[in-house]
Amino acid sequence: MRLALAVLVTVLALPLSAAAAPPLKVTFTARTHTPKVNAKWFYVVRATAGGKPVKARITCQLVDPVGGVHAVLFGSTTKPILNRPFTGSFRDFIRFPPESQGFKLTIRVTVKALGAKRVVSYWVRSR
Repeated sequence: MRLALAVLVTVLALPLSAAAAPPLKVTFTARTHTPKVNAKWFYVVRATAGGKPVKARITCQLVDPVGGVHAVLFGSTTKPILNRPFTGSFRDFIRFPPESQGFKLTIRVTVKALGAKRVVSYWVRSR
């Protein structure tokens, strides 16, 4: 009888605790949608749940007007931002080449945390 009661309480508690978990919130912030060519354009991606920072993984891509997808490099390195771990906020910069001037591009950021995945897009047109 006690075992059956313990199992029943555990089964009932699982959906409540899963539903009580705050959802993952991802925000992308930058100063402008029109960065200058060859200048550092800084951006910040924040991942929170219930207003508190969470451990997450980030992938950052640049989508061109034709639909091609390109990896965004981390800082001044040659390493792409691909499934990179961070906690709370991720700060970096992008330099847009002169060839991108005047074209509308999309920064696509994918963040995975707490068993959830969020995709955030931000358009830019370099000048």
